[in-house]
Amino acid sequence: MTVPALASASGLLQVASLLGLLLLLLKAAQLYLHRQWLLKALQQFPSPPSHWLYGHSREFQEESELPPLLKRVEKYPSACARWLWGTRAMVLVYDPDYMKVVLARSGCGLLLLNGQTWFQRRRMLTPAFHYDILKPYVGLMAKSVQVMLDKWEQLVAQDPRLEIVGPVSLMTLDTIMKCAFSHQGSAQTDGDSQSYIQAIWDLKNLIFSRLRSAFLQNDIIYRLSPEGRQCQRACQKVHQHTDRVIQLRKTHLQKEGEMENVKKKRHLDFLDILLFARMENGNSLSDTDVRAEVDTFMAAGHDSTASGISWVLYALASNPEHQQRCREEIQGLLGDGTSITWDHLDQMPYTPMCIKEALRLYPPVPSVGRELSKPITFPDGRSLPAGMSDVGLRVPECPLSGQRSGARAGPAQNRNCIGKQFAMNEMKVVVALTLLRFELAPDPSRIPVPIQGIVLKSKNGIHLKLRKIP
Repeated sequence: MTVPALASASGLLQVASLLGLLLLLLKAAQLYLHRQWLLKALQQFPSPPSHWLYGHSREFQEESELPPLLKRVEKYPSACARWLWGTRAMVLVYDPDYMKVVLARSGCGLLLLNGQTWFQRRRMLTPAFHYDILKPYVGLMAKSVQVMLDKWEQLVAQDPRLEIVGPVSLMTLDTIMKCAFSHQGSAQTDGDSQSYIQAIWDLKNLIFSRLRSAFLQNDIIYRLSPEGRQCQRACQKVHQHTDRVIQLRKTHLQKEGEMENVKKKRHLDFLDILLFARMENGNSLSDTDVRAEVDTFMAAGHDSTASGISWVLYALASNPEHQQRCREEIQGLLGDGTSITWDHLDQMPYTPMCIKEALRLYPPVPSVGRELSKPITFPDGRSLPAGMSDVGLRVPECPLSGQRSGARAGPAQNRNCIGKQFAMNEMKVVVALTLLRFELAPDPSRIPVPIQGIVLKSKNGIHLKLRKIP
């Protein structure tokens, strides 16, 4: 290579180096200014000292169990800042009055849709949860519960101690598959269902783990990491399960004909409505939209309900006097429990009270999030500007929140759970049929340790001792 060519190449390298350095400096300045903006925005919300790079990552690990969180709640009333890493922060809110201010806003959510899209989807799907649709579901729920209880009866004949989260998860998946997707098989005996539930559990753990790591926030880095690859595999399993459900229904609907013909034979369920909405207007719901809605409803619908049922049964096991009072109410209404109907569910006032109290103490979804599109001012005058990327909300009913037990954030929300009545009916059916067949007691050697997550779970599972009622 000639001297001029070398000089030219050297000059290009110098220019490239200068441009790279300039871009690096600009990015560093951008991050610095963003951090300064965050520091100013969060100065009204004290928090424990944080590292300039990895924020409160260490505290994240220490607070995986709920008891350590109590110390922070007591030290920083109403709300506190939490730094995820150097340029990303959120505000944890655990005061009911604070919660009302934030939850009254419209925003992203069915779980994560923006406001207008959410209202359109909600209006479209609401008919799937009309009372006339929900009434016959009670019988389907009872059949799924009886399958689970029959298995428990066989197991406790050998050992009265039983871990209940796994079986309850299979039962709730079985129920939602039969009710919302008209599935004819049994998820409790299908091996694919167990792998689907495991994939959902893996995804929850991986997502929550990523939220707690300062070094896995970049999408490219995450996809290349072992956790990222595991997350992709779990997503594939979930999507494969969902795609099978959708394809089976499409095939069935092709045989049944047009929507009006189907309506004459039966009520449209959740999946029918999604698919017919797309058939009537091809631009309304794409295949991706349909799968996203099914993924959301199937995963959230069975998992949060399974958590709620498991903790309700544990709460009843821990309070035998209330358990017995519920049992007497149910026996007086159902007798031997061979038949339970929609009408029975409104005739057991005390049992739902116990269910709701257990859900207050052990909320299945202990925290939710919001992104601020507008400034917000809290009752005590503290405020947050628009542009805050996350506001973490700790449900005030958590027993460790230190808040008054009567406080409820729910009524302040402009959205409620589309499947709330469905889930409550399922909980009533499970509690009623379980208490007719078994006496429940906690396993003193394995007291559950609640831990944070997308869904409230126990570090060591939920173990009960069951005794068959003669």
